[in-house]
Amino acid sequence: MPVLVMKFGGTSVADPDRIRRAAKRVGVEVAKGYDVIVIVSAMSGKTNELIGWVGETSPLYDAREYDAVVSSGENVTAGLMALTLQEMDIPARSWQGWQVPVKTSSAHSAARILDISPANIMAKFAEGMSVAVVAGFQGLSPEGRITTLGRGGSDTTAVAFAAAMGAERCDIFTDVDGVYTTDPRISSKARKLDRIAYEEMLELASLGAKVLQTRSVELAMRFNVKLRVLSSFQEQTDDAGTLVCAEEEIMESKVVTGIAYSRDEAKMTLMSVADRPGIAAAIFGPLSEAGVNVDMIVQNISEDGRTDMTFSCPTEQVARAEKALKAAVETGHIEYGSLLADTDVAKISAVGIGMRSQSGVAAKMFRTLSNEGINIKVIATSEIKISVLIDRKYMELAVQALHDAFDLDKVG
Repeated sequence: MPVLVMKFGGTSVADPDRIRRAAKRVGVEVAKGYDVIVIVSAMSGKTNELIGWVGETSPLYDAREYDAVVSSGENVTAGLMALTLQEMDIPARSWQGWQVPVKTSSAHSAARILDISPANIMAKFAEGMSVAVVAGFQGLSPEGRITTLGRGGSDTTAVAFAAAMGAERCDIFTDVDGVYTTDPRISSKARKLDRIAYEEMLELASLGAKVLQTRSVELAMRFNVKLRVLSSFQEQTDDAGTLVCAEEEIMESKVVTGIAYSRDEAKMTLMSVADRPGIAAAIFGPLSEAGVNVDMIVQNISEDGRTDMTFSCPTEQVARAEKALKAAVETGHIEYGSLLADTDVAKISAVGIGMRSQSGVAAKMFRTLSNEGINIKVIATSEIKISVLIDRKYMELAVQALHDAFDLDKVG
């Protein structure tokens, strides 16, 4: 039988009633003739509770035991979902990551999936099991310990299973009914997209859109897994939600597909850095080793052998960046006049595969922001993206103005 992967997020399985609602959706697909792999998250709020208990018990915790505790939320949901399906006379059983097995790296709390063996689950399907309920977010390290994949890891689990099992599609059920042209909470004109290309979704996810985890989209693009984002609270139809697929399957011809934003950004500037070969490596090497996620980078014109280097990073990583750069000074790797941190900025991005073939997008974006009196602090571009840093107080105005400027509320 064809295989379908269905993933239910925390809000979709927040209590027994919602689990029953999700199980009914699974039953519909079983009735259509699918063997279904259900990936579940922990009940809404449960993971945060477990993390809190770990911190309360052991502030300097053993990461291996952290994963053992935090992964238990998904185990509870998987068991309850299997029981609910059994009550509906649907042959189902739960699976923990180690039982599949989902083999991962040893990086506890941030493990990466290395391999998923389909043999055990496929053997059970052959014996008459209709639904395999798998605890998302977790796996097994080479050392035989439970690992977790990091926040949003159940999305990655679902896509990885779809790739490993050759699934027809991977449906991601969440509390939103699809991918929008921008955040509907900011712009009332935001429009749900019927389809979006992998590359566009990847950019939107990395730029602040919370619908899908970035790694899950990377996997889907790599293995050409069709992803569908749906609401678990609305009636399901064949054309519901948003399909994330290959560019060739996109019919809409918008130059810009969506406007993304990231509220918690910081702009850091190293003043009067020696302009010499290797200076960029000397600056960004220590930042990388410290786990600072650097995004936009701008180097000013050199004057008298000195230059300024500006980059952006998440606000929460500013202290870590400052510590890493000061340590680099103490070891003699770099020297600079001063370090300025502006933690009151936001990143606004326009994304669209149509930018590859059409000019004028940047000019239109900059003109629109200028007309609203919004100053641009930093600019970064890629083949299908233009990002700018602006003062955070103008973030919502910028999103609304750009959404209007590119007519994203209109189809085609």
